[in-house]
Amino acid sequence: MCRNIHTLHNFEPAATNDEVHAAALQYVRKIAGTTKPSLANQAAFDRAVEEIAHATRHLLEDLVAVRPPKNREEEAAKARARAEASGRYTERARAGGSVHA
Repeated sequence: MCRNIHTLHNFEPAATNDEVHAAALQYVRKIAGTTKPSLANQAAFDRAVEEIAHATRHLLEDLVAVRPPKNREEEAAKARARAEASGRYTERARAGGSVHA
């Protein structure tokens, strides 16, 4: 579940609001133990996602980088190479599907 949370700090271009929201959503899903909350828990779930996304945006704005920003495309290529070397990168993943069938 949390494999989808990626480092967001010190990239060029900077993390988007969608990336921050996706990371917050994955975090809340992991903590709550569910990908889809019940109707009784939906408001609390949504509120937690928004609060964590808000805190994450502030954190990213306040962090000081000591190294030059990483290039997103280069880092993605490195991750793909690692996945291919480990056998996790399948034909389905290349076609845009899930790596984990």
